[in-house]
Amino acid sequence: VQLVESGGGLVQPGGSLRLSCVASGFTFSRYGMSWYRQAPGKERESVAHITPAGGRTNYADSVKGRFTISRDNAKNTVYLQMNSLKPEDTAVYYCNARLVAGDYWGQGTQVTVSS
Repeated sequence: VQLVESGGGLVQPGGSLRLSCVASGFTFSRYGMSWYRQAPGKERESVAHITPAGGRTNYADSVKGRFTISRDNAKNTVYLQMNSLKPEDTAVYYCNARLVAGDYWGQGTQVTVSS
């Protein structure tokens, strides 16, 4: 199982970024996928989740209305569109797959929101 995130970077408050996570090593379309984040000195927290077919999503209250999770099962890819970014969104963002064998994580991608 491999999860590879990309798309992080430095952005000004109010800006946007789109994160991508390409998955391999398992049947992507059978599993829900999630994005988590971890800010310095804080615990890792769930940001968004999407069901296997993409029909249902849920979000942390802190990102509702600003972030959108989506997936393309033909490309084995899950996305996180982040709009109206705030300094408190600064964190390392991780892609997660919860499989029968256990939880799998990507290496993370840094998102920094600063002027």
